[in-house]
Amino acid sequence: MKIQNPILTGFNPDPSICRVDDDYYIAVSTFEWFPGVGIYHSKDLKNWRLIARPLNRVSQLDMKGNPDSGGVWAPQLSYHDGLFYLIYSDLKVVSGSWKDGHNYLVTATEIDGEWSEPIYLNSSGFDPSLFHDDDGKKYLVNMKWDHRDGNHSFNGIVLQEYNPEEKRLTGKPQLIFKGTNRKLTEAPHLYKWNGYYYLLTAEGGTRFEHCATIARASELTGPYEVHPDNPLITSWPYPENDLQKAGHASIVHTQTDEWFLVHLTGRVLPKDDQPLLDPRGFCPLGRETAIQRLEWKGDWPYVVGGNQPSVEIDGPQLEEVMWEPDIPVKDDFNETQLNLHFQSLRIPLEGKIASLTERPGHLRLYGRESLTSLFTQSFIARRWQHFTFQAETKLSFRPDDFQQSAGLANYYNTGHWTTCQLTWHEEKGRMIELMTCDKGNMTQPLKGNEILVPDKVDYVYLRVNVNVHTYRYAYSFDGETWNDIPVDLYAYKISDDYIEGGGFFTGAFVGMHCQDLTGQNKYADFDYFIYQS
Repeated sequence: MKIQNPILTGFNPDPSICRVDDDYYIAVSTFEWFPGVGIYHSKDLKNWRLIARPLNRVSQLDMKGNPDSGGVWAPQLSYHDGLFYLIYSDLKVVSGSWKDGHNYLVTATEIDGEWSEPIYLNSSGFDPSLFHDDDGKKYLVNMKWDHRDGNHSFNGIVLQEYNPEEKRLTGKPQLIFKGTNRKLTEAPHLYKWNGYYYLLTAEGGTRFEHCATIARASELTGPYEVHPDNPLITSWPYPENDLQKAGHASIVHTQTDEWFLVHLTGRVLPKDDQPLLDPRGFCPLGRETAIQRLEWKGDWPYVVGGNQPSVEIDGPQLEEVMWEPDIPVKDDFNETQLNLHFQSLRIPLEGKIASLTERPGHLRLYGRESLTSLFTQSFIARRWQHFTFQAETKLSFRPDDFQQSAGLANYYNTGHWTTCQLTWHEEKGRMIELMTCDKGNMTQPLKGNEILVPDKVDYVYLRVNVNVHTYRYAYSFDGETWNDIPVDLYAYKISDDYIEGGGFFTGAFVGMHCQDLTGQNKYADFDYFIYQS
């Protein structure tokens, strides 16, 4: 069985893998998107399906007002004595001298069941991880943030015991690993094999210099000896590799006594007429998840084939188990709950903002704040998973004020998005317009040439065609005759790599939104949503 990378396409970063008997689970970061955390399930490490979004209550994850790329960073999933443990950070500050983030623990007896209320752990740094030692004790590790002038922000990896009976950390945290000269040491995972404690970390930052470093020690508290051929995996020396940004990894041991590493990666837009190295490239699909085979030499793990990622690997000696698609090409909104692949920004869209029952067979969105808001957007979207795809929706919307709009949006964050939407003009009436936000600057490419919508038309069809580097919107009044809007928009502008200053970690989304700043709570009814590659 061959496995093609990436195994989780589109924005699915910071993978934490966990095996329970014959089942494999990967938890990934979701940042400001709600519900928080995605958990995927596999039987063979090749075929994966999204089965849970465990942080689905505001009591577990309150992100209203969180900055772009704040929210859930680097969840870690583990299983011990019949209980699943999920550790996660909720980052409230992303830029500047501080990283104000709070670390929590939730548990569940069933992976796709209800998860507990959160237990607060600490706020000393992000990327927390729980280690279950052989003697029954549990330990939290996380990177420690140093805000002091003149000090490197990444202070190292700290370890502290967790008491499950008292549901709190106990004792004094100990600094166990300062990292290597690659710096930016984060994402710690502890393992115990072969009589050693192994500490796997991410280093070099989560851009193209990213890597995974592994160290080992005879004692839990160290000292930790770094792998003789560090890093364990990286793409930085290999600019022609199709899988860039390799790092932030975790390890799994199969029931067939094989070893695999899952890791973050990014696929770069083709660069036909640009230099290979500067710029290194743009990844609108965000940071994805890939898998590599490991082998052991002298009690050290090595990536098979060298320390760069492979697009294709030999899978484990397991029977292949394929799943039915976990999201339909066309979602007619006939269920009472949204598909797990759809998410909202920062908040749950409950009955006062979104409904699947008020008009059966439709997703009703009540207008709220603009796409630039950090608080209450009415926006439902899913990840871009392909460089070439088409997305389409059909909506009924009767605005009567220019502050009301609804339509199809392609979105990276509050400062980087485009939308093709229905709105209203005092003289022209109902019309279709384009609106773009590029580094916070809004433009209207069709200004003066907006498309007028006949009054007798109820439903308007909107579509986006994404073709690698560029994308265009189109519209129809009958669902059969489509009219292209001849404005080229650029995929690279909705990627981590386009954002100035760094510190942005998500990926492109496409979805449906409704805005109303008049206070009328004007709603839009979306009849379906299509995504096909």
